[in-house]
Amino acid sequence: MKLTNTIQKKLKVSSTQLLYQSAPYQAAILFATGPFVDRLLTNRSVFAHKYTTPVVVCSEYFMQLQISQISMDNTCNMMLFIMNYMQGFIILSCLIAVSVNFSTFLVIGTTSPVTYQVLGHLKTCLVLSFGYTLLHDPFTMKNILGILVAIFGMALYSFFSVRESKKKSTNDALPVS
Repeated sequence: MKLTNTIQKKLKVSSTQLLYQSAPYQAAILFATGPFVDRLLTNRSVFAHKYTTPVVVCSEYFMQLQISQISMDNTCNMMLFIMNYMQGFIILSCLIAVSVNFSTFLVIGTTSPVTYQVLGHLKTCLVLSFGYTLLHDPFTMKNILGILVAIFGMALYSFFSVRESKKKSTNDALPVS
C-alpha cells in the first residue's frame, strides 16, 4: 500500500489511472498463480471439478431448495428464473469488486496506507456486526474482544492524527520573524 501511494505521487497520476494501468498485471498474476495456491490451500484442483451449467450458474443448495418446492412442470421455468437471478448476483459481485478496487486506490492516493489499514479494520468490525445483527451469527468472546481492540486502535489513531494535524496547522499559522 505504501508502494501504491509512492508510485501514485512519483508518477503524478490519479488513482483511476494507476488502477487502469495495474489491473491487467494483477489479473495475469492471479490467473497464473491462483490455481496453484487454491490447490495448496484446499488439496483439490480447480480443474478437476466437473463444471456443469447449474454448478457454474447457481449453488447446489439453492437449487435443491427451490426445486424441491416446485412441481416438475415448472422445473424449466424455475431453472431459468434461478439462472437469471444468480447472473444478477454475479454481476453485482463484479461491480462491488470493481468498486472496492477503485476505492482502495482512491483512499491510498488521497490519505495514507495507514488510514487504509484502519478503514480495513473498520470494515471487518462492520462485517462482523452486521453478520450478528442481520444473519444472527453467534458472537464469540474472541469476536467481541477483537472488535473492541480494533475500535480502541482506531480511536487512538484518530486521536493522534487529529493532534498531529492541529500541530501542523498551528506551526503554519505562527509568523516567523
